[in-house]
Amino acid sequence: MKAILVINPGSTSTKLAVFSGTEMIAEKTSRHSVEEMSQFDGVISQIEFRKNMIEAFINEHQLESKLVAIVGRGGLLKPIPGGTYRVDEEMLEDLRTEKYNTHASNLGGILAYELAEKFDIPSFIVDPVVVDEMNDLARISGLKGINRRSVGHALNQKAVARRAVESENKEYDESSLIVAHLGGGISIGAHQNGKMVDVVNGLDGEGPYSPERSGTLPLINFAELITSNNMSIPEVKKMIAGNAGLKSYLGETDLREVEKRIEAGDSEAQYYLDGMCYQVAKNIGEMGAVLKGKVDYIVLTGGAIYSEYILGKISQYVEWIAPVKAFPGEVEMEALNEGALRVLNGEEIALNYGEVGQ
Repeated sequence: MKAILVINPGSTSTKLAVFSGTEMIAEKTSRHSVEEMSQFDGVISQIEFRKNMIEAFINEHQLESKLVAIVGRGGLLKPIPGGTYRVDEEMLEDLRTEKYNTHASNLGGILAYELAEKFDIPSFIVDPVVVDEMNDLARISGLKGINRRSVGHALNQKAVARRAVESENKEYDESSLIVAHLGGGISIGAHQNGKMVDVVNGLDGEGPYSPERSGTLPLINFAELITSNNMSIPEVKKMIAGNAGLKSYLGETDLREVEKRIEAGDSEAQYYLDGMCYQVAKNIGEMGAVLKGKVDYIVLTGGAIYSEYILGKISQYVEWIAPVKAFPGEVEMEALNEGALRVLNGEEIALNYGEVGQ
């Protein structure tokens, strides 16, 4: 049996999976408490802790002679096109020095590389959050000196986009779709002929509000809030991506709890959840304009789409644009494996980080 090991590090978890072809044959999610992680001085210092855990997993499943590749979640790198990248020294340098910011996902490429070196097999990352395939007009912000950034759930967006068209015997590279990923943050992408040509950046303060993020805000009012409270940039970032959205209105980020409140007759909870759905739909409409109305499917994905209420509300607004397909949750582990498989099977060529991007 030939196997691929998938590594997906999060701030409070390490997800592992082993695939034979497209079949997942083993998986494990290790949860890390705040106390456990407080012993480390930042993300990079966690490498040995996480590597020991993964090596125990490899030994437990007797994978030493079976692995043909290891693929990790892509971290915060320079803006690069989508695809599967072989982990190389230049990428490792950017990840280890946290050149483009710190995040637990930066560990994915590092861990994949260090473990793959031990077994003399290739290591990859696939479609990191910094995938940038935006058209030139999409980069304009409206103020000279500030450009829009492409930041979104690229890995899951592209994976579910492929699934949506393949179920209709179509090719992703020949299709036009709008994909909305609804989780703690929300990103919405316009996918045209295999590229994410525009994206609502769910991290930096664009688009709809989410369970914990602000989305787009009225700028003058926002500036007044910042100056009157003498807020630092880290404080602003924490506010708009962590303490905003439904959390600021309702004191709650768990959508299941919000729906329970609605069922109990809480009109305020319904008002703000409906507002989130309204804003998502409005931004899907924007992406319809980007694609000039030629949309094959609207794809709704992420944890929030397990909610029939949210799925129904958004669909009511947008199903006139194109048929709506729902893919609740995420398929990140499968998507990482599939990216590596496409390279190993000769369907794609692994990209060189040093030769692409900005």
